Amino acid sequence: MMISEKMNAELNAQIAAEFTAAHQYLAMACSLDAMGLKVLCKWFTRQYQEETQHARKIIDYLQEVGGPVELDAVDKPTRDFADVDAIVAASLEAELDITRKINEIMALAESENDYATRSFITWFVDEQVEEVASMTDLVNLVKMAGGNLLQVEARIRHEMTAAKS
Repeated sequence: MMISEKMNAELNAQIAAEFTAAHQYLAMACSLDAMGLKVLCKWFTRQYQEETQHARKIIDYLQEVGGPVELDAVDKPTRDFADVDAIVAASLEAELDITRKINEIMALAESENDYATRSFITWFVDEQVEEVASMTDLVNLVKMAGGNLLQVEARIRHEMTAAKS
């Protein structure tokens, strides 16, 4: 195995954290769908898919470096959100939590002179900057809309369409 047992354990824990985040985003998407907010539902479904891909990326890395992959249970997602404000606030908090965990893995890689993991985890550090910025923008957009969720949906639809171009 090319990485320490401690690093292997931390990466396995991160896999569970990524799958837990994915599960939470899917629950949020379902809540938004139930509210009739189809565009926000699609946006959160995309977040679910990204988190699943992040977990898979860590699994692939562990397999490459010869570390055992241990899939832990994911936490049950919160399903009862009061409103969209609560959903987007929770999503920002979740991204900040994932960022903290990624930073801890980076610090461990640096303390162990684990240059392979340091190189690998840099992608996640950069990704979390984007994720936190994106969620912060969504929180601000929902606040600025002042309850006019159709405006939020129109803006998100526009951004999603522009991203495909």
